[in-house]
Parts: sequence; C-alpha cells; structure tokens
Amino acid sequence: MFTARELSSPVAAIREEHAPDAVVVDCERDFETLAPAQAEDLGLLVDALEPATYPAEWLPEDAPELLVRYAGSDFTVGMPGDGSIAWTRQTVPPTVIIKPRVEGSPEPFIEFLLAEALVEVGLDVPEHFLGFFEAEYRDLERATALDPAGTYQVAAALYDGWKALHTREVFAGWDDDHPELADAWRDAGTRLEDRVSGLPGAVARGETDFADATELACAAIKHGLELPAPFAALDTDAYRDHGPDYAITWAEKTFAALED
Repeated sequence: MFTARELSSPVAAIREEHAPDAVVVDCERDFETLAPAQAEDLGLLVDALEPATYPAEWLPEDAPELLVRYAGSDFTVGMPGDGSIAWTRQTVPPTVIIKPRVEGSPEPFIEFLLAEALVEVGLDVPEHFLGFFEAEYRDLERATALDPAGTYQVAAALYDGWKALHTREVFAGWDDDHPELADAWRDAGTRLEDRVSGLPGAVARGETDFADATELACAAIKHGLELPAPFAALDTDAYRDHGPDYAITWAEKTFAALED
C-alpha cells in the first residue's frame, strides 16, 4: 500500500534541514483516515509504531466519531482536514504520506506541499489539533456554538493558522537556497488573494459559512496575505505566543459579535 517516494533535490534538501530521519511515502489509495490494519502496514517501512492516545475528557460529549477514535487506543493515521499530504510521528522515524489526490496538481505545488510537511515535522508540534487544544477543545466548542462538524473544522483551521505563523518564516527564507519552492509558495498565495479579500462579503451574503471562511483565512496566513476582520486578529505575534488560549478568546469575541 505504501512505496518510498523519490524526492527532488530541493525537497531532499528541506528534509535534510528539518526532518532528516523522516520517511516519505506514496499511498496507493486515497484516504481521510487510514483503517488501523492499513496504517499498521507502515510498520514495514519504519522502525517502530507508537500509537498516540488522548484523555477522553478532552472531548465534548458529541464529538465526531472519528475524533473519538483518534483519541482512543486505535492506531489512527490521517484525519479530515489533513489535505493531500499527511504526516505522523506515531511512527519511528516520522512518516510523510502523499495521497493519490495530488495527481493532476502542478508539480511545483506538490513540491511545496511536501516541503511544508517536512518543515512541520521538524517543528515538533502536535500532528493534530487535539494535541494543541487539549482539554480546552471543550472551551472552543462552547465558544463557537457550532455543531460538532463545524467545531472540528474551525479547530483544524485555527491550528493550521497557528502552525503557519511558525512555518512561513521558513518559507520566506527560501529565495536564495530554494527559489523553486519559494516561487511555488508565493504562487499558491497569489491564487488565494481574491478569495480571501472577498470573505466578509461572501459570509454576509451566505455564500460561505463561517467555518469555511475560517479555514480559508487560516490557510492564507502561511502565505502572509492581508486578512480582513475578524481574521486579521489571528495573524499576530500574540496568537503565535499564546496559542490555544488566544484562539479561544478570539472565538468567544468573534461569535459574540456575529450573534449581535
């Protein structure tokens, strides 16, 4: 099910800089979450498997079933919101997994996504938002007053935005050593600009719901795009420094304003 991926010179250089022991593989079938038996096939390519578990009390009572399973004892790799490339530290060494859905995307963009995943692996941050919010995930649910799927989407977006406040400094420094990756990073941002600038109107007209808008805005943080209110408050040193506490305060204020 998994085969080792041959890396281009720029991406191999990023791996050497940020995650030299990481294993990069292609997956033969697409997935959001791998079934445990399929995930365990990764054991053929790595030294050990170390399934992560999280306290049940971190989860709201109506948490999505996939999130409950992820927090439990099953070896769970990949979750909704991971995108076309997933990574996990539940293997030793860490593994980056490329899904078939990337086929048809421009090669420079795929190269950027791979490099981004390797940079994130090297940051030593949680592989999922549950490890970021921990018990405060319940506070986020109360703050947003969304259904379980909406809360999940907002949480995943907020965590991606927080990671982006760390990774984009790396991306911005690629011009000299990795110009191809720097160009791909900027090009991806350019493609988002019009959608991001039009977010307030799209939400007001009901064309985009708030969870989708949060996802798009937080994706734009990694590219350094100018964000409209209320999302601009997430592109700050305060969010980078205070993480989940800041995110929950932002959600409380934002959703209170929406209700008014």
